[in-house]
Amino acid sequence: MASNSALRRALRFLRIFFLGPNERAALKAGRNSGLFDPVYYRGAYPQVHPLFRPFLLRHYIVYGESMGYRPNPDFSPSAYLRYNPDVATQGTSPFLHYATSGHKEQRITKELPKVEELPEVLSPKLRFDSSRVRSDVAVVMHIYYPDLWPEFRAKIGRLDIEHDLFVTLTYRGDETEELAAQIREEFPDATVVPLENRGRDILPFLALVNAGMLSRYKAVCKIHTKKSPHREDGEKWRRHLIDGVLPDEGLKGLLETFIADEKASFWVADGQHFDDTKWWGSNLEITRSLLRRIEVEITGKRLSFPAGSIYWMKPVIIDLLRAMRLNAEQFDPEMAQVDGTLAHALERTMGFLSDVAELEIRQTTQVAQIRDGQLKTGSDTGKMTRPAFVSTFYLPQFHPFPENDAWWGKGFTEWRGTVTALPMFAGHTQPLLPTDLGFYDLRATEVMGEQAALAQAHGIDAFCVYHYWFDGKRLMETPLDKLLERPEIDFPFYLCWANESWRRNWDGLSGVVLMGQTYQDGFEQALVEDSLKYMRDPRYMRPDGTRPRFVIYRPEDMPDPVGSVARMRDAWKAAGIGEVELGAVCFHIGGETPVADDLFDFWVEMPPHGIVTSDDYLFGGPEGNKLDREVHGGFKGLVYDYNKVIDNSVSQSYVKGLPDNTICGVMPSWDNTARRGFSAHMAYGANPARFGVWLDQMMRHRVAGSYRNEMFVNAWNEWAEKAVMEPNAVYGDVALRTLGSKLGKETS
Repeated sequence: MASNSALRRALRFLRIFFLGPNERAALKAGRNSGLFDPVYYRGAYPQVHPLFRPFLLRHYIVYGESMGYRPNPDFSPSAYLRYNPDVATQGTSPFLHYATSGHKEQRITKELPKVEELPEVLSPKLRFDSSRVRSDVAVVMHIYYPDLWPEFRAKIGRLDIEHDLFVTLTYRGDETEELAAQIREEFPDATVVPLENRGRDILPFLALVNAGMLSRYKAVCKIHTKKSPHREDGEKWRRHLIDGVLPDEGLKGLLETFIADEKASFWVADGQHFDDTKWWGSNLEITRSLLRRIEVEITGKRLSFPAGSIYWMKPVIIDLLRAMRLNAEQFDPEMAQVDGTLAHALERTMGFLSDVAELEIRQTTQVAQIRDGQLKTGSDTGKMTRPAFVSTFYLPQFHPFPENDAWWGKGFTEWRGTVTALPMFAGHTQPLLPTDLGFYDLRATEVMGEQAALAQAHGIDAFCVYHYWFDGKRLMETPLDKLLERPEIDFPFYLCWANESWRRNWDGLSGVVLMGQTYQDGFEQALVEDSLKYMRDPRYMRPDGTRPRFVIYRPEDMPDPVGSVARMRDAWKAAGIGEVELGAVCFHIGGETPVADDLFDFWVEMPPHGIVTSDDYLFGGPEGNKLDREVHGGFKGLVYDYNKVIDNSVSQSYVKGLPDNTICGVMPSWDNTARRGFSAHMAYGANPARFGVWLDQMMRHRVAGSYRNEMFVNAWNEWAEKAVMEPNAVYGDVALRTLGSKLGKETS
C-alpha cells in the first residue's frame, strides 16, 4: 500500500511536465504576462507539496485552477467565469483567457470585497486617565465583521492572563451601537470605541496609540476580525494567527517569556515572520516616507516584518508608532485595495521599528523554545554595568532678563527660537516643542521641583547647572537664587562654570562678543566666593559622599589653568568647604593653554563635542549631500549620522584619546537649528529607540571604565539644541522612560 501511495505521488508530480496544448499555452501566457505571482501563491497555499515549489506555475495550471486557487490576489477563476459567461461557454482555462486577452480588456477578475456604504461617525476625541489602575498587558481587538464577535468573545473569555481589553468597532450605525453595548455588558472593564471605516485594523489601533491609551504596558496584543477574502483558507488562517499568539493553553508562561526576553520586539504565530525583500510589493516608497518621520533611513535591500497584523508587541514599538503622528486624513479611502496603501506600508514598517531598537521578531515556537531553555535569546551579549551616578547638564536660561532683552529683543528666551525652527529637509524633526512642563518660566521655582521629580523618577541623580559668571557679573542667576529661598523643593544640583565668552552666533568661538570672559587678577577668589552660598545648600551634590562637585567648561581658556585651579582649591578650603571634587569638560576644540589630564579629578565627555569625524557627515562634509533628498536651498550647515556617533563612542581609537578619569557621556539628540537656522549643525537619526541602543552600548563597553562608574547626559533642557530629556510633542516622555528602563527604574 505504501509503495502504491508513493507511486501515485510520483505520478502526480511528473504530470506537471506532460502538458496538453491548452496547458502549454497557459504556461507560455503566464510567463509572458507576469500575471502569475509565485510569492503570493506560495504564501496563500502553504499546503502545496514542497516538490512543486520550484514549479508553482505548472502546479497552478494542472491542479491549482481546478481547485479554485488564485494565481495572484486579484484573480479568482470562479469569479472570472461567473462575470464573463462567454469564457465559460468556451470551456477554456479562465487564466489562459485572462493572460492572453482578458487583462487587456479590463474584465472583472474577482469578487471584490464589498466596499460598504457605512454611516459616518465623528471619531471621538479619546481621553485617557493615566492614573487608573492597569494590568501589565493589554489586548486590543478591532471588529470589522460583527458576525465574528462570538468567536472572539469566546477567545477572550478563555484567556488565563490578567489583561486590559480595548475593543474598536467599524461603525455601522445602530448595529454597532447595539454590539458596543453588548460588549460593555459582557466585559464591563473594557474600553469600547466605535470608529469610522478607514485604515482597516491599523488606524483604529493607532487611534488608541495616539491617545496614549497603550503606553506603559509591558506588552500589547493586537488582533482583529480577519477574513482575508483573497484566500481560500481565510478562516483557517485567521485562527492560526490568533491561536499562535493567544493559545488556549500555556499562554501565561509564553507571555512571561516574551516579556522577559529583552531582545524581543514582536511575537507572531509560526510562519508569520516574513524575512525577504520579495514581500515589498509596491510599498517601499511609502514605508521610506513613514520611517523618515522618526529619522530612520532604509535602502530597500532588507525587509523583515511581522505579517498578518496580529501579534504581541513591546512598548518601544508603541512609542515609535505614536511618534509617527499618523491620523485618519493620511490613510487611503477604503476601496478594497490589496497593496500599496498606507496600511500595507505600515505593516512593513513594523519590522524596521524592531530593527531601530536592535530587537528581534519571535515566532510562537521560538518563544516556547526560549521558555524551555532550548534557545538562547542573545540578551547576555556582554556584561552590562549600570552607572552608579547619573548627571545631566541643565540650562537656566528660560526666563527674561535685561541683557537678553537688549541683545535679542524684549522678553527673549530660547523658547522663541524653539517654536520658529524650520525643517531643512524631509524627515528633519523640527520644531521640537515641550508638552508636560510646557513653555515654562524658571522664575516660577515650582517648575524646578517638577523637573527634579521627573528626573529622579527615571534615574537621574543630579543636575549640573550652568553657572554664568563673568568677573563678578552674573547672568541667568535668578532660577538658582530663587531655589535657595525654597528649601522644600527637592532639586539636587551642582555647578558648571560656563566660562566661555558669549557671542552673537551662539558657538562661543566666533562672532561679535556680547559678554566677554576676561579672567582679571584675583578672579579665582571672587568665583569661589560666589559659589559658596550654593555649596552650603543641603541640595548641593557630593557624589562621592564627601566633596562638593564643581565643573569648569573650558579650562584651556584660562591664562594659567594650573595656577587658577590651585588658587580655587585653596580658596574653598579657606572658606571652610574643604576639598572640592573638581572636573572639566572634554571640549572639541583646544584652548590657548593645554591642560594635563591629572589637573582635574575627572573630565566629562560631552557628545557631540570631539566625537564626530569627517566620515560621519551626511551633508556639508567632504562628500557633499549623502542624504538622498533635496535640502533647503539656503542651508549651509552640517548634518551628521547619530548612529555613527554611537559607534564612535565605543570605538577603541576614540576611547584611547580620552583622559583615563573621564565620565562617559551620551546625548538623546542634537540639533541647533533653533539657534543657528541655515547654519545649524545636527545629528540625524536620533530617536529614543536609538538612544536606548546607545545606553546599552555604554553600559556594555564604557561605564565600567568610567570615572566612579558615572554617566553624563547632554542635556536635560537644551531646547534650542534639541538635546532634551524633558517630554516633547513628538516622543512624549519616551527618552526618560528609556533611560529609566535601562537603569532599572520601574516607572508608572
